[in-house]
Amino acid sequence: MSDLDVQIPTAFDPFADANAEDSGAGAKEYVHIRIQQRNGRKSLTTVQGLKKEFSYNKILKDLKKVFCCNGTVVQDPELGQVIQLQGDQRKNVSTFLVQAGIVKKDNIKIHGF
Repeated sequence: MSDLDVQIPTAFDPFADANAEDSGAGAKEYVHIRIQQRNGRKSLTTVQGLKKEFSYNKILKDLKKVFCCNGTVVQDPELGQVIQLQGDQRKNVSTFLVQAGIVKKDNIKIHGF
């Protein structure tokens, strides 16, 4: 009886791959572009999820120059650094990030109404 190889089933965790810290290059790192409504017709576009090795201030400077709007980089405790731009710039930001080679088109998620 000791020669039998019996496999005891273990608990299967379907989210084990998603929770792995070192998932490597196969993981999808999405850049989220959102719009937040302020008061009246005013709105705010936020960009989060860019890689940490990029200079957020240089990207912001180019975005502000190209789209003729104001913006800032905000440090959020949960999300890290987030770029905020005035107005609805979702389409503009997504095309800019793809053309500049910062992010691939497949890795961009656009949220909002």
